[in-house]
Amino acid sequence: MPFLGLDFLYMPSRDVAADTADFIDMFGGRLVFAIEDGGVRVAMVELTTGPPQILLTDHVEGDRSILVYRVVDHRRAVADLKRRGWMPERSLEIPHGPCSSFRSPGGHRIALYELKRPEVIAHFAGRRDF
Repeated sequence: MPFLGLDFLYMPSRDVAADTADFIDMFGGRLVFAIEDGGVRVAMVELTTGPPQILLTDHVEGDRSILVYRVVDHRRAVADLKRRGWMPERSLEIPHGPCSSFRSPGGHRIALYELKRPEVIAHFAGRRDF
């Protein structure tokens, strides 16, 4: 398998501020950032000292979280999955690098990304827009 690690849980939220407060107050999470840009809210919360980091966001559709795995070579990993019959639902650039998301027949959501910009989290760390 092409996966290096599960870096993020991308979790849909109807109220990012309230859900963020819950993760901090109830579970002892640490807020890394809370960003609002273009009508979209995203908060990163850490519950452990290592991955995965939790991203609560109001722009992910549906109720299922997306498991976001880091890969060495995004293009090669996507090509490999296509050969196995998987087609990406969406391919885009996230702040960290290229990313493609997939949905299993059972509705589970997995995304692959290549870490091209490791400095991104440090750039956003401490930002509190809400």
